[in-house]
Amino acid sequence: MDEDGPVGWRDAWLPALLLTLGAAELASLGSRGWTASVALEAVAALLLVFRRRYALVVAPAAAVALVAIPLTGTEMNDAAAPILFYILGIFSLGRRIGDLRGVAALIVVLVLVFVTSTLVDTREQDWTDVVFVLSLAVPPYVFGRIVRRLDEQGRTLAAQQEMIARQAVTEERARISRELHDVIAHSISVMVVQTAAAQDLVRSDPDKASELLASVAEAGREALAETGRLLHLVRDESDELGLRPAPGFADVPTLVESFRAGGLQVEADLDLPTEPAPGGVDVSAYRVVQEALTNALKYGKGHVQLVIDTDDDHLRISCTNPVGTTTGYGAGLGLLGMAERIDLLGGTLERGTGQNGKFVVEARIPLAREHPS
Repeated sequence: MDEDGPVGWRDAWLPALLLTLGAAELASLGSRGWTASVALEAVAALLLVFRRRYALVVAPAAAVALVAIPLTGTEMNDAAAPILFYILGIFSLGRRIGDLRGVAALIVVLVLVFVTSTLVDTREQDWTDVVFVLSLAVPPYVFGRIVRRLDEQGRTLAAQQEMIARQAVTEERARISRELHDVIAHSISVMVVQTAAAQDLVRSDPDKASELLASVAEAGREALAETGRLLHLVRDESDELGLRPAPGFADVPTLVESFRAGGLQVEADLDLPTEPAPGGVDVSAYRVVQEALTNALKYGKGHVQLVIDTDDDHLRISCTNPVGTTTGYGAGLGLLGMAERIDLLGGTLERGTGQNGKFVVEARIPLAREHPS
């Protein structure tokens, strides 16, 4: 339950509305001391703002403030708005307090109302007054208990549904794990047997050995395909399991086109390396372009200028775009991660707003070839 949640506008708007109605009613009555009556209603309204957190205290205290209104000169028979305050306080008891403390607080409220009304109301009291007070107290309390019970049942049902969903996911992943184990175990067994047979035949029957090795390769490809199919069921959208080939320079034009299709105006001048780059440089350059264009799409405005050029030693990536006037630029955690990646490669990545007011991402990456191991 939310008894201890912070007090906010949703707690204040209803008491404020009741106070407005009550003040308008008392002003229209024009009874002696009506302003003091409004002050007592204001006290009750202020107390009811905290009904969600302190219902045990708020309901009795608000009741005392309301039944004291006749002391200011306003007859209870003349004013109807105090009854609404009273009903809201009693409802809060049933809604917020689920144990016997709520019943005890309700009894306290009733006793306070009966005793105080007897002291401040000069009219002769009879059993009809008791029935009237009970008719105003019991239904709101019962309704509050019903609302509380329905809320508890809804929370319980939501928790059960979430548990069932988690259990279903766990069972499905266990099934996939068993299938994956069977696929790998069977494929490796076949490959081991066929490889051993090929080793025996490699000198006596090279053609047969070649056929067996071809079968080994085919079994390996089938195992990889089946493994990929099964893992696809549990991998996330960002392909964290790395089943796809790592992207690189060759994928940059496709990447640019995908951003253009998403509504980003990209002016690209791509002088991509003609020779294969080291794997770390290849994928890191792609990620820098991807991150720069993503930030431009989220936070920029206007068209983007993307330039990639190379020389014998370095690759330079430059991405420039105007900064949006209302959205600003994000926390930059993605570009910060890219800077760490480029630094490990011995390069640099700079980002920030230039003198022309445009946001610039510029990376410089060494193209040193990897040494053979």
